[in-house]
Amino acid sequence: MAISRKDSFLLQLLQLTDALLVWFAFWLSGQIRVSLGIGVDEEEIWTSMNWVLYIAVPFTPLVLERFDFYEHLRYKSTSTAIWQILRTLFVVILILAIFAVFAKQMDTRRLVLGLGLILVFAVLLLRDRLTQIWLRRKAETLATKEKVIIAGSGTEMVDLLGELDPEITSGWNVVENFDLSTREVHEMFALLKSESVSRVIFAAKNTEFEKVARAVEACELQGVEAWIAASFIRSQIARPVFDLIGQKPMLVLRSTPELSWELLCKEIIDRVAAALVILVTLPLWLFAALGIILKSPGAPIFFSQMRAGRYGQPFQMWKFRTMVPNAEKMLDQIKEEHGNQMDGPVFKLKHDPRIFPFGSLLRKYSIDELPQLLNVFNGEMSLVGPRPLPIYEVDAFSEMSHRRRLSVKPGITCEWQAGGRNTITSFEEWVAMDLKYIDNWSLWLDIKILLRTIPAVFFGKGAA
Repeated sequence: MAISRKDSFLLQLLQLTDALLVWFAFWLSGQIRVSLGIGVDEEEIWTSMNWVLYIAVPFTPLVLERFDFYEHLRYKSTSTAIWQILRTLFVVILILAIFAVFAKQMDTRRLVLGLGLILVFAVLLLRDRLTQIWLRRKAETLATKEKVIIAGSGTEMVDLLGELDPEITSGWNVVENFDLSTREVHEMFALLKSESVSRVIFAAKNTEFEKVARAVEACELQGVEAWIAASFIRSQIARPVFDLIGQKPMLVLRSTPELSWELLCKEIIDRVAAALVILVTLPLWLFAALGIILKSPGAPIFFSQMRAGRYGQPFQMWKFRTMVPNAEKMLDQIKEEHGNQMDGPVFKLKHDPRIFPFGSLLRKYSIDELPQLLNVFNGEMSLVGPRPLPIYEVDAFSEMSHRRRLSVKPGITCEWQAGGRNTITSFEEWVAMDLKYIDNWSLWLDIKILLRTIPAVFFGKGAA
């Protein structure tokens, strides 16, 4: 059965997990056998069991897939899962038996093999049940559902939802059914912005071509995926690819990095690295906190501000406070007296008078940015990505295309900071660098930006 790219990615992740669980089950079986101390050492056990692992570890997930173990994950009953695992183990045992006969592998420890198969059954069933609980909770919690808009004309939208498997649509928070025949496209643009929508699904078989094209452009400019049940749209930025929703063929116009193992690695690296760096830099946290208390007493150590995250979703970003306590109230006065070093909606001033002396030191070596590692660990930010802007600056964007920088997670560092930070004064140039990063993203690009950021931080290059 054909599956979508996202479902395929989940399938591969579960298969890899199950392969590791099979290995773990046999390893645990061997450890139990050793602990019984019946005259067999660990090395002898694994010498006799290696060939079993070479077969069971890769073949078990493949046979599970053959018996539809990875389908209907949210609604599959426990009895169905048990039957699928039992049939899989029967096939695996049959393969092992045939190989043992023809390869004359008769010295395998039967206790380890038998106990290992029992443990394989137990860990696979446990993983399947836990996965179902997680998926159901995710589907039931509105905050974790994917925000989507269904766009079309008349009954097309209702018909599309009726044709799709409820297991698919249960993971959606359908913000609105947007009727293209009666509403203007600028309303969709405002809806994408206000609701932080990640995907628009077009059921536009009988909709005027021009309206569909303009609606797709609104999605494209904001970096929101457009899924279209048609093949007549041309795009300048987004990459057209085919995908499936259930059995429905769709044309996807994607102007952001596609879901991949690289993105999964980026997510893992972000969270692990954030935790490690927080532990390593704890002395700097104490240094910053004590310095702020002594040099700017009577105000909070941390500064927090609502910033625009992915798709414009607001989140609270944290930094060490480097400005006087009433800095935000003084912003209009500072703009009037000193102007703005950066053109456009973003405010930047190299020698901002609101920064107290110790705060200037923290900024020079980017120590003030360390609390953002908490945002990275929490999944709101990444180590590398476009810098998150305050909500009021995002609302002041003059070009719709500027919002496409919101289509990926914001980061602690980016091309702008790695290349000299405050040396760039053109907002258009800044956005162009962010969009170039999005269009050419790879894990290796992130690594290169991180490596270029390190000397910029240590030498205080371009810092305010």
